[in-house]
Amino acid sequence: MAVNINGSDLITLQTYKDLEGLKSNNDDTRLAAIVTSVSQLVKTYCANSLVDFVTEEKIENLNIEFASSKVQTTESPIISVTKVEEKNATATSYTTLTADTDYYVDTDTDTIIRLSGGREKSWETGFGTVKLTYKAGYATLPADLKLAVCDLVTYYFKSEHKERRTIQGATQQNPAAGGKDSISFPDHIKRVLDFYKQY
Repeated sequence: MAVNINGSDLITLQTYKDLEGLKSNNDDTRLAAIVTSVSQLVKTYCANSLVDFVTEEKIENLNIEFASSKVQTTESPIISVTKVEEKNATATSYTTLTADTDYYVDTDTDTIIRLSGGREKSWETGFGTVKLTYKAGYATLPADLKLAVCDLVTYYFKSEHKERRTIQGATQQNPAAGGKDSISFPDHIKRVLDFYKQY
């Protein structure tokens, strides 16, 4: 089942309910709020919006601190690159570069490589010397990531993030995820999110 992206949420309320087999509408308001909050939490943790720039272009200005022929986009995976611009000083105007002549897009690593005469060349160094306009993300969220997001919604909906809770007089002890005194996600969720995390 494809994920229908609603706004910038990673999943829809209906996607979650279908996966969990929920028919009742009693908790829809609370669940919808958790879906939105969990979506933002996952994006923040992964340092990648994952869905926000699939149809809308991202414009990104990069500071190049040291000589390098490669720059990486903050959003991934790259869908398309509309424009790559470069300038040699803060006060000068950008020059638009030509694809496959002045730069090469490596979609396997979400890297843009500066070229000159078919060989790698260093980008100009300085503040805002490279400007990228591109689209990136997932039109359909990968199944493992969708499952991790749904598991995280359940985790907060059922208050599993609380180490100790009382339900009908019985106390349930939830071990801290990732070990004693950890504030991490549960291990099975964190393992999946780490595959999509930008470092």
